[in-house]
Amino acid sequence: MNRVKPGKLTISRWRYLLVVTVLATLPVAGLWHIAQLQVMPDVDKGYEFLQGQGMARTLRTESIPAYRGVITDRRGEPLAVSTPVVTLWANPQLVNVESPALKELAKTLAISHGELKQRLIRYAGKEFMYLERQLTPEQAEEALRLEIPGIYGQGEYKRFYPAGEVTSQLVGFTNIDDHGQEGMELAYDEWLTGVPGAKQVLKDLKGRVIKELGLLRSEKAGENLALSIDLRLQYTAYRELKEAVNKFQAASGSVVLLDARTGEVLAMANQPSFNPNDRGQLNSDALRNRAVTDLVEPGSTMKPLTVLAALESGKYVPETVIDTNPGYIRVGRKTFYDHRNYGVIDLTTLLMKSSQVGTTKIALDLEPEHIREMFARVGIGESPGTGFPGETPGSLPDHRRWRPVERANFAFGHGLSASALQIAQAYAVLANNGIKKPVTLLKTETVPEGVPVVDAELVAKLRTMMTSVTGSGGTATRAAIPAYEVAGKTGTVHKVGKNGYEKNRYVGMFAGMVPADNPRLVAVVVINDPKGGKYFGGEVAAPVFGNVVADALRMLKVPPQIKASEQVTSVVGKKSGGAT
Repeated sequence: MNRVKPGKLTISRWRYLLVVTVLATLPVAGLWHIAQLQVMPDVDKGYEFLQGQGMARTLRTESIPAYRGVITDRRGEPLAVSTPVVTLWANPQLVNVESPALKELAKTLAISHGELKQRLIRYAGKEFMYLERQLTPEQAEEALRLEIPGIYGQGEYKRFYPAGEVTSQLVGFTNIDDHGQEGMELAYDEWLTGVPGAKQVLKDLKGRVIKELGLLRSEKAGENLALSIDLRLQYTAYRELKEAVNKFQAASGSVVLLDARTGEVLAMANQPSFNPNDRGQLNSDALRNRAVTDLVEPGSTMKPLTVLAALESGKYVPETVIDTNPGYIRVGRKTFYDHRNYGVIDLTTLLMKSSQVGTTKIALDLEPEHIREMFARVGIGESPGTGFPGETPGSLPDHRRWRPVERANFAFGHGLSASALQIAQAYAVLANNGIKKPVTLLKTETVPEGVPVVDAELVAKLRTMMTSVTGSGGTATRAAIPAYEVAGKTGTVHKVGKNGYEKNRYVGMFAGMVPADNPRLVAVVVINDPKGGKYFGGEVAAPVFGNVVADALRMLKVPPQIKASEQVTSVVGKKSGGAT
């Protein structure tokens, strides 16, 4: 048998050892090369290459902005829409502040080159800074065309308000991040706000998308919101109110127009107003929706409710007469005056002439709780429930012990407070034959049933009595509308200051409904602090009512009725009266 001598290998054994050696060496060599790249980059230029490739192609998760819901009027006219814009931002760590292209960028952004450079230097340690928010796509394209490394664009939306200041306090506005700040934009922010989406993209060093790798999450648009207002009627209310506020040099004013049958607000305008598309000119005093947030003493607009309480008591009927001689009445230490001595008058004439003496005698004859309860039943002292930011319940005092002077003041609307919307809701109860329905700022598809709070027959009688106010000899002839009966009431009160009532400052009001026999519309006008000698509600507020409601009747095609105001009989007859 042949043996292999020690020290000599066969060919097959040699080949085997060679393969094993190579396989063992390759991983070690690979690890050594990686160590060179990561720990000793100067040994091999491969580090710079890989680093450059990583920087040149960056994997990013990019947000997809969600479209905010559209706000429209009841007919679908847009009141708030979102338009696409681009926000320009920078990574200061990647921007060469000495780049000549920065001068061109500064021109595009309408700032000085020095200011742009200083901003980039100030944020040099950051990876993100805004350069300009909400550029138009054309402006952004001009800036990004410069291809400055570290300058990027991000798509988003900007809110636009087509009706401008006509609907500003009602609709409100959003901030630059598209979150509601005022009005319905704030009240329904969650409803209007969508859910952003996300996608994965590959970008180069200049921020350009090389490739969209996939959708991670689809964006979800916000819900649309249809308001109850009719933009045509809103324009009318805005125009007439602005003209009156300017004419009488008033500090402010409000108009509320309701659909009596549904409780929908068809128009709600305020002065002063503002342009929500010009955020740089916002005046805090003009932001409030005064028709909802501001309170006034309703004054004589409450007298019909006092008369209604008298009718409900069973002690009075429309023909009941009251002796108002000698034109004033003393209650405790206070004396209440009529504009002149009306003598013996019935309840219809009491409303026509807005008699303080007659109202005081009713108040002292009834239990004070009866009048207060009537006010409360129609919504005075409680929030209307629209959900509008800043909506207030006003005040409806409930004294443990009513002094005679408090009873008298209360009966003609002093010592309590309400917003224009609350007064409108109260009058809507009269328009709906004693049924109280919720008021709403949203378009409704169904008519709410409401809750009966006053006898329908008594309310119908009261409306007939209230037509005398706009008829010949009434305090609001300027609220009259040809071919229609207007049932309403004026109100004039002294403004309340820090030290009580202010002697020569007033609030003039008018509240009413049309057509009187079957009301379709209810409106309230408030003119705050008019100057120039005219301040009675019949002078400053009634004309606004007449013009706004006349246009509304025409637009809504409400058929005219045979006027019967001249048929209203009274003890006094048809002598011209003042305005209160």
